[in-house]
Amino acid sequence: MQKITPFLWFDTNAREAAEFYKSVFRDVKILETRYYSEAGPMPKGTVLTVSFEMFGQQFVGLNGGPHYQFTPAVSFLVDCETQEEVDEYWNKLLEGGTPHQCGWISDKFGVTWQIVPMFLSEVLKDADSERVARVMRAMFQMVKLDIEGLRRAYEAG
Repeated sequence: MQKITPFLWFDTNAREAAEFYKSVFRDVKILETRYYSEAGPMPKGTVLTVSFEMFGQQFVGLNGGPHYQFTPAVSFLVDCETQEEVDEYWNKLLEGGTPHQCGWISDKFGVTWQIVPMFLSEVLKDADSERVARVMRAMFQMVKLDIEGLRRAYEAG
């Protein structure tokens, strides 16, 4: 059992969101769906929560009504090995979503994701501060991150 579980507040579409994530990511399982009882506040039989797992991490989606909205203040980073993987996740999450600078994207439910090539994480550890600065400047010019563009910035000099 994991100690901390992200709990995501949706209006009425937690199940739809979990199914969407199942279509975006390869390793997603819907674990359990619970329903409101006659105690409310939603009508009896309405989905209360849906538990799902992505890449071994459990999440719970709650249908809590329109009181709260997602913001980019909380995001989920997805490490990608290849440009193809970046492109696949980006394109799927973009369906009804909103792209942001530096590889960030808010999906159609308002949940924010960072679709980041592992190459970026590695080069940002480089002791050569000029190389790191070049990569950062290149990244700030991008919306969807491009590994070749980041690599060219890293190797320029």
